[in-house]
Amino acid sequence: MKTLKESNKAISTILALALIPITGFALDVFIPSLPAMSARLHATPEAVQLCISIFLATYGVSQLLVGGLLDSYGRFWPNIFALAGFSVASFVIANTESLQMIYAMRAVQGVMSAVIVVSKRSFFFDLFEGEKLKHYTSLFSVIWSAAPIIAPFLGGYLQTHFGWQSNFYFLGFFGLAFLVLELVFSGETIASKAPLRLTTIGNAYRSMLGTRDFTSGLLILGLSYAVLMIYNMSSPFLIEELMHYPATVTGNCSMISGLAMLGGSLLSKALISKPFYKRLFTAAVVQLTVSGALILLTLQFHNLYTLMVYVILLHSASGFIFNGMLAYCLTRFSQFGGLASGLTGGGYILSTSAFSYIVVKTIRIDSQVWLGAGYAILILAVLTLIIRTKWFERGAKSEVLEERDVTLIME
Repeated sequence: MKTLKESNKAISTILALALIPITGFALDVFIPSLPAMSARLHATPEAVQLCISIFLATYGVSQLLVGGLLDSYGRFWPNIFALAGFSVASFVIANTESLQMIYAMRAVQGVMSAVIVVSKRSFFFDLFEGEKLKHYTSLFSVIWSAAPIIAPFLGGYLQTHFGWQSNFYFLGFFGLAFLVLELVFSGETIASKAPLRLTTIGNAYRSMLGTRDFTSGLLILGLSYAVLMIYNMSSPFLIEELMHYPATVTGNCSMISGLAMLGGSLLSKALISKPFYKRLFTAAVVQLTVSGALILLTLQFHNLYTLMVYVILLHSASGFIFNGMLAYCLTRFSQFGGLASGLTGGGYILSTSAFSYIVVKTIRIDSQVWLGAGYAILILAVLTLIIRTKWFERGAKSEVLEERDVTLIME
């Protein structure tokens, strides 16, 4: 077994952090190419947008399953095989014009991304604890925000100069580069492997999901991320087809969206010592108020600048809420290792996929007014859940599993 060398711990930590945004790259790099893919593949916008939903769904479901596998078989080799599979799937997409094949390979990408991300999050639970662990978990969403900044900007450039396939070539070479670096510098970090028992996994998941603050936290994460997703799914058509801007503008606007999310995440991290409930409640109230004001504004004025006002104000608030809630959920049951990481990641991604799909299917987002309406629905749901969080926070201590309960579950 190739174990992590102490001398490589620092660089391996950097590599682990750098792989956290791989999902964001897989989601965002080809967003400026959606209209071009629709035209080239002779598919409707909804059919091409399904590439996003398929990836999200398989990524979310897979995280629920791989946590237990990584606790039983380790982190290192599953991550290596997943990086290889992710790269192969990316190269296949770049060399086909079959929408069905693209769907299948996007599903493969989703599964492989789940293995990569859960193994890298588990890396930190293996090596760190206490304040150090809290520091790293609060960094996750900050680093994750790098993908929505870099990927669409890069994707817009690649689309303009090389076509939509170049985005997937980029993903393929991205995976290969990290595959080599991981083989050279990383290694196994799990101290002891747990036997793979479905009853153990079921008991652990049942215990975590039976804790109301954790379950509501997953829903809040999903709703906050869905704010970004409905923008990603609708903005290429609003910007390129309705406003007649090139794909590079879509990429630049998505980069601004990523910067807004990053700004909100950084502010949340800076205020991490402030009362948890008050931080989230204030952000959600401000976000809902702003969304209502922007809907009224865009009834009269709707252009690229008003769209960016939406993005900067509302996405930064979502980043603020997402950062605080992700750190809370990841550390709520850190004693379960990969299972807790997988359930947190899978739970909020499945929620995101469901919420964004429902909003896009319920509301035809063909203007900024309807985009604002979609935002308002999601934000109102977030605020409702946050208010409920205050109600049961008083009893949260009684719901924390005692060490002896954890031992009984894992036996």
